[in-house]
Amino acid sequence: DPIFSPKTVAVVGASRSRDSIGWSIVHNMIEAQFSGAIYPVNPKATAIHSLKCYATLRDIPDAIDLAVITVPRSHVQGVVEEAIALGVRAFVVITAGYGETGAEGRALEAKLRATIRAAGARMIGPNCMGVINTDAAVSLNATFAPTPATAGSVGFVSQSGALGVAILNVAAQLGIGLTQFVSMGNKADVSGNDLVEFWENDPETRVMCMY
Repeated sequence: DPIFSPKTVAVVGASRSRDSIGWSIVHNMIEAQFSGAIYPVNPKATAIHSLKCYATLRDIPDAIDLAVITVPRSHVQGVVEEAIALGVRAFVVITAGYGETGAEGRALEAKLRATIRAAGARMIGPNCMGVINTDAAVSLNATFAPTPATAGSVGFVSQSGALGVAILNVAAQLGIGLTQFVSMGNKADVSGNDLVEFWENDPETRVMCMY
């Protein structure tokens, strides 16, 4: 629930550069009119997309439900540990360079998963594109996809970010709406199986599509 229906989202690695993932995620959340509060985190900026920016997670005055992480791989483990210490229990790790890159990446991914699970937290990713929830009460688009999803009755999960973008484009062209969209990436923690169990109890999701 904190992944799909957060009331507060921290974007760690938010950026003022318009060609960056950190900027695109903040932009998409604003454009989707997210119902909660967005907290950009970047020690080198005072404001991003007209939102007050915070140097670290510790500086944010409110409790954070979901942390979306786009920092370089060398900083991810430290950010996750800091977030867990602050009570964060939901993560979307966009950053790549893990199990898909070889033995070193697999070891770092295993450490990240162990940290997440020891805290009783859940994680989408790493190496993913993010998540969307079109529920009007949430309106969350925590992805860097160029095409947003419209509301409908299809839950879609894709391991591949590139195919996820293609599906969002085709869905928009065909007028097919989604309840939720998930780019899984490396599936270190949350998998397609978890989403099937989640969606089968969701009255709004009538069709589940998986790649």
